[in-house]
Amino acid sequence: MFFLQFDAHARLQQFSASIHGPREGPELQPACAFLTSSSLRRMSIVQRMASNKASSAALTFELVAKCSTTRARASILTLPHGPVNLPIFMPVATQASLKGITPEQLESTGCRLCLNNTYHLGLKPGQEVLDAVGGAHKLQGWKHNLLTDSGGFQMVSLLKLAKVTEEGVRFLSPHDGSPMLLTPEHSMSLQNSIGSDIMMQLDDVLVTTHPDKARMREAMERSVRWLDRCIKAHKNPDRQNLFCIIQGGLDLEMRRECCREMVARDTPGIAIGGLSGGEAKDDFCKVVAACTELLPELKPRYVMGIGYPEDLVVSTALGADMFDCVWPTRTARFGNAITKHGVLNMKKEQYAKDFGPIEDGCGCPCCRPVDQEGAIGVTRAFVHHNSAKETVAAHLLTIHNVWYQLHLMGGARDAIIADKFPAFVKEFFNNLYPDRKSYPSWAVNALKTVGIDLFES
Repeated sequence: MFFLQFDAHARLQQFSASIHGPREGPELQPACAFLTSSSLRRMSIVQRMASNKASSAALTFELVAKCSTTRARASILTLPHGPVNLPIFMPVATQASLKGITPEQLESTGCRLCLNNTYHLGLKPGQEVLDAVGGAHKLQGWKHNLLTDSGGFQMVSLLKLAKVTEEGVRFLSPHDGSPMLLTPEHSMSLQNSIGSDIMMQLDDVLVTTHPDKARMREAMERSVRWLDRCIKAHKNPDRQNLFCIIQGGLDLEMRRECCREMVARDTPGIAIGGLSGGEAKDDFCKVVAACTELLPELKPRYVMGIGYPEDLVVSTALGADMFDCVWPTRTARFGNAITKHGVLNMKKEQYAKDFGPIEDGCGCPCCRPVDQEGAIGVTRAFVHHNSAKETVAAHLLTIHNVWYQLHLMGGARDAIIADKFPAFVKEFFNNLYPDRKSYPSWAVNALKTVGIDLFES
């Protein structure tokens, strides 16, 4: 179904013109006298609908609606294991599981696309086991979509003495200290064995705060060359989608140059990488905005490694569609619940006799009343009681936090379709911060660039 919410025809024409440019010349006349004006309008809508959809061998991207103020988009991404509504937050199941919850519990949150980690799965259980079992979907009993990173980030960030060369990433095995090499070709081979619906290219990753501009350019250009090698080595383009990754640090011209090179390779989707590395949030927003401005309309845009609610909402306004981060699940293990009013630490004594749900009005299985189907109906007091030495609190908070993130993006999507996204953003910040003076300046500044004034009633 096509969900463009307009005054109907006029706004749809305006939307089409924004993509294709204004029509010139006389209007098309009916080919047959029996065609009524209403049937012609329906034909016109069908024609425009086709222009809002693009397909590759293993992916279909359908643009459903665009915010009339910001760059926010709502779309449907159809992958080999089913459709996914965008914008989306993707939880990270590092070693083929979200710590503490089952695939069935993850499914109950509404998750239809999550991440696995190529580096960790390549080490354990290893490629031989993955090939034997038939991929990571079967290994973990997950019938929905998977996205895998390339493994390069873990090589550089987690391992000592890792060295990046044109050939690949050289490092010492964490098991026996023997020298190892991850090349673009080997990364593709591992991800082909994993069988992920979306697989990421191996890129030369540097934190955005890296001081050496020449090294940053080298990393950007090498990432483009490595993409070419990944494309050549990818064995299953008919059932797995390879996404490129834009690099270039905080240099906007370098980012734009990388965008142009990556777009020319025509991968099914495009990621913006190298962020969340300690850069100022103002700089982060400028990079996201500079990239989305140049990216194709009919391809998914994935900002890697972000998960704070404010980051998700602002990045959506800047035109991004997909996000991932370990933070929601990691913070759950520290006893923290993500709510629309901020993060609550359930270990605090104030919750010892609080018999309300984790968050009032939340629809997650943990918060809904126990008399509802599939609901657990836990209280803050119960979570507090178990947060010290029992693992059950972490399990419950993980379910709640993942639900919150997914439904935050679902709310953004609904608002985009209804063309009420600016109001959604203002309500989000109003709930999260006690007063407008507390609004983060980086968010205020970034949202102003796309037409939202948080201080305007």
